[in-house]
Amino acid sequence: MVMMLGWLTQPALFVSTVLRYNMIAMTQLDHLVLTVKDIPTSVAFYTHFLGMEKQEFAGGRIALNFGQQKINLHQWQHEFEPKAGHVQPGSADLCFITNTPIQEVATWFTQCGIEIEEGPVQRTGATGPILSVYIRDPDMNLIEVANRF
Repeated sequence: MVMMLGWLTQPALFVSTVLRYNMIAMTQLDHLVLTVKDIPTSVAFYTHFLGMEKQEFAGGRIALNFGQQKINLHQWQHEFEPKAGHVQPGSADLCFITNTPIQEVATWFTQCGIEIEEGPVQRTGATGPILSVYIRDPDMNLIEVANRF
C-alpha cells in the first residue's frame, strides 16, 4: 500500500498500485466550488440566465442547484475552509448540459444581451458529441452550454 507521501516521491509506484488494486471508482460529481467576486451577482446570473436554483445553508453558505449537482459559491478573499490552494475568480471552464435546443439557448442569451463567444459548435463531451455555445459569467469564467446528440 502506498503511503500519502509515497505518491509525491514515487509517482510510478502510486500509479501501478492504483492500477493493480482498483481501490476506488468515481460515479458522479456531487458539487464543485466557484470562488466569485460578488455572490449576489453570481446568484442572479446563474438563476436568471441558466435556470439554477439558489439554496442557502447555515453559516451564510450559498449554493446553486441544478439536476443532481450543485455549485457552492465562495466569496473571494472570504472563502470557507478548507479551500483550494490557489482560489481565483474567473479561472473556471464549465460545461452544462441542457435539454433546451441549443439554437433556443443561443437566442435566449442574445435576447438577454449576453454575448456568445463561440457557437453553436460541435465538441466532444464526456459521453459523446455535443453541440455547444460559449458565454462568460460575471467573473469571466468560461461557461459552455450544450446539447447531447
